[in-house]
Amino acid sequence: MDKNIVLCGVGGQGTVLASKLIAAAAMEKGLSVMSAETIGMAQRGGSVFSHLRIGEEIYSPMIARGTADLILGFEPGETVRMLEYLKPDGQVIVSSRAVMPVTSALSGSTYSGEEMLNLLRLKVKHLLIIDTDEAIAALGTAKVMNVLMLGAAAHTGALGLSEEELCGALKKRLPEKLWEMNLKALAYVREHA
Repeated sequence: MDKNIVLCGVGGQGTVLASKLIAAAAMEKGLSVMSAETIGMAQRGGSVFSHLRIGEEIYSPMIARGTADLILGFEPGETVRMLEYLKPDGQVIVSSRAVMPVTSALSGSTYSGEEMLNLLRLKVKHLLIIDTDEAIAALGTAKVMNVLMLGAAAHTGALGLSEEELCGALKKRLPEKLWEMNLKALAYVREHA
């Protein structure tokens, strides 16, 4: 299994943790993994993205433009920003939940994310939009959005990892007190697929 995956969002959404969970699950399967993150502005709600490469012939963690099999977008605008990495027949799984950039908030402009979702609908052939607001309301916390998105990617087959493999990585990487709510997020995806 060779996979090039770009994960993107804003600080506080769990983008880097999601990348580490995918990497842990892939390594548990005996696969080679390389990753690189950009997290400089994370604490200010700025852009966060990870390049994650899984496979045998990997010599660099960075994904070349036009070669990503999957973009896992935690925020619509950040997903559009990363579209140049998607290969022509690649898949995008994106959260519908928009996070207003600080610059927009300061300038008084509006941003709902809907214009970014519409752009993705026009440009991406294999697109899955996840209504994360509905899921978060049902689950009672936004802290599981990253695991919810991972579950969606696993369910579609785009991730190349199963829900069970993600559960194993989750239990190895997270404290036991966080297992229940994250496993509920995976179960939610399974029940609402």
